[in-house]
Amino acid sequence: MSATAVHSLWTTNGLWATAAEPVAKIDSPQIEYSLIAPTLIVIGAAILGILIEAFVPRKSRYYVQLFLSVVALVAAFAAVVALAADGRGTTSSGIVAMGALAVDGPALFLQGTILLAGLVAIFTFAERRLDPEAHGNRVDSFAAQAASVPGSDSEKAAVRAGFTTTEVFPLALFAIGGMLVFPSANDLLTLFIALEVFSLPLYLLCALARRKRLMSQEAAVKYFLLGAFSSAFLLFGIALLYGYAGTVSYAGIADVVDGTVQNVNPALAGTMGNDALLLIGAALILMGLLFKVGAVPFHMWTPDVYQGAPTPVTGFMAAATKVAAFGALLRLLYVVLPGLRWDWRPVMWGVAIATMLLGAIVAITQTDIKRLLAYSSIAHAGFILAGVIATTPDGISSVLFYLGAYSFVTIGAFAVVTLVRDAGGEATHLSKWAGLGRRSPLVAAVFAVFLLAFAGIPLTSGFAGKFAVFKAAAEGGAGALVVVGVISSAIAAFFYIRVIVLMFFSEPKPEGPTVAVPSPLTMTAIGVGVAVTLVLGVAPQYFLDLANQAGVFVR
Repeated sequence: MSATAVHSLWTTNGLWATAAEPVAKIDSPQIEYSLIAPTLIVIGAAILGILIEAFVPRKSRYYVQLFLSVVALVAAFAAVVALAADGRGTTSSGIVAMGALAVDGPALFLQGTILLAGLVAIFTFAERRLDPEAHGNRVDSFAAQAASVPGSDSEKAAVRAGFTTTEVFPLALFAIGGMLVFPSANDLLTLFIALEVFSLPLYLLCALARRKRLMSQEAAVKYFLLGAFSSAFLLFGIALLYGYAGTVSYAGIADVVDGTVQNVNPALAGTMGNDALLLIGAALILMGLLFKVGAVPFHMWTPDVYQGAPTPVTGFMAAATKVAAFGALLRLLYVVLPGLRWDWRPVMWGVAIATMLLGAIVAITQTDIKRLLAYSSIAHAGFILAGVIATTPDGISSVLFYLGAYSFVTIGAFAVVTLVRDAGGEATHLSKWAGLGRRSPLVAAVFAVFLLAFAGIPLTSGFAGKFAVFKAAAEGGAGALVVVGVISSAIAAFFYIRVIVLMFFSEPKPEGPTVAVPSPLTMTAIGVGVAVTLVLGVAPQYFLDLANQAGVFVR
């Protein structure tokens, strides 16, 4: 049979089928591209970054990637500001992308915070003046060639050739892109995809340290395994909630939980009355989110990963992941499960109290500065949970403010940690920080400002944030929680102030570490941290009002 005959048979056959039974038209999805521009800009830049790795010569990749990352993050932030100025955060907030994403106050506020924190963190990623030059090439905090075995000949050859892992820039952009979607996700599947999109780049970034590579790889494997477990719990929770409500959209589940659902499908009538599905599903999803936040008892990964990861990555992770995860947690509890408040509040009380006390008490025993900051971040997760438990509008705005203040202090503190170095790289052991205030008073003073902010001393952003969160919790009827919070703040203040005493009132050791002089990039990161800490501490009102205006979720 000739080709034309076959061809005619095939076309007539197709026509005959359409004539017999009309095929239902598939509607093309309605995507409001302008409203999700911030995410699209960042993801687009990340994909461009991968193409740069493939096509741009090795010598110029670093500069191109850095330029692209900074431009993308600034443009995305400008897009967020434009959306907020357009009233998308207040009067004309809404659900976009076929119900997958919410564009409202909390989403825009948190996206702006994540983008600014990401921008400051990218500056620390790009720092290339802290280590002495190797074979005439400047080196950064990341392995010369990540694929080569630590200590092998191929690694030495890569160092000699001056290779650098410039892939960290697109990886960071992918992580930021996922983090932008995470707090604005409006159905459970989008939530899960966003979680994977920002977790996988972070697992990789953790494994890329130039010094102490085995420890860095161990940290990444721990983070990956525990993260995979938490993703599995979250996904299983999504499956159970879908089985309970017959939908993955937040508003749909909330209607079923409240009992206000119209036209029940007879197939679902049985499961909608089954509270076991709802309670277990909600518990598993909460478990996945509390893991990301680093709340007790899902905190075990935090100290090891923070210690092993390259310090710029630790700062980025500690700040941005917390912001994204708390945003998702707030939306889940306030939009999807407000009808379950009496069930989840007691559990969250227990988690918050355990998190505050364990973070503060265990931090006292730490001898490594990065582990100490890791336990301090666990304690801070507990303080933020106090605001989440308030379940009032003030609770939302206080959490938003605290996250904004906390993220810049954290990135600044880890940026200072990168400066204190000895022959083996960063000197993170606390004994080596003795007498730092005499050797380089400016660096020690800046670090002291960050520590006082962590401790919540007045005139720092930490005080304004803690005050807002505790006030919201007390007004929300969680007075006992505030008492525990103040006690653990006092315990925590002890070890922060102990580090300050160690820096300023101890004799410097003769073989102690030196303080490297950074490039303007890290100086900018630390300067922004100090400025935000002092401005939010001295004059927080404008930013508290901003958080207040942004504190309404759309449903």
